[in-house]
Amino acid sequence: MASIFTRIIQGEIPGHFVWEDEQCVAIMTLNPMRPGHLLVIPRQEIDHWDDLPPGLAAHLMSVSQTLAKALKQAFPCERVAMMIVGLEVPHVHLHLAPIDAMEDIRLEGLAQAEPGQLAEAAERIRAVL
Repeated sequence: MASIFTRIIQGEIPGHFVWEDEQCVAIMTLNPMRPGHLLVIPRQEIDHWDDLPPGLAAHLMSVSQTLAKALKQAFPCERVAMMIVGLEVPHVHLHLAPIDAMEDIRLEGLAQAEPGQLAEAAERIRAVL
């Protein structure tokens, strides 16, 4: 069965895309830590990040660096956090989120964002890219 991310990538489920190339996509997460929180996801379904082929891992990092620079402009912050957790969905995804303090980092108990908020955040990031 396809992961929820594959279903979003294939257009079966709507998503707010910020980045798309032949190897990966970046979408806004439905439950953001802070505005601008996005996910970088390889198109290939791989469960564990340590199983990524080295070239794909390098590509995800390169795209994440580009997106982090855009996040800093679109959502001024002290840092852009990167996390790879992998318990929520069995498909590798890198969390990128603008943060100002350690308290900004959390994945549980987050409210679901409204579609308009996600669309606006995605547009702010794409405008910088």
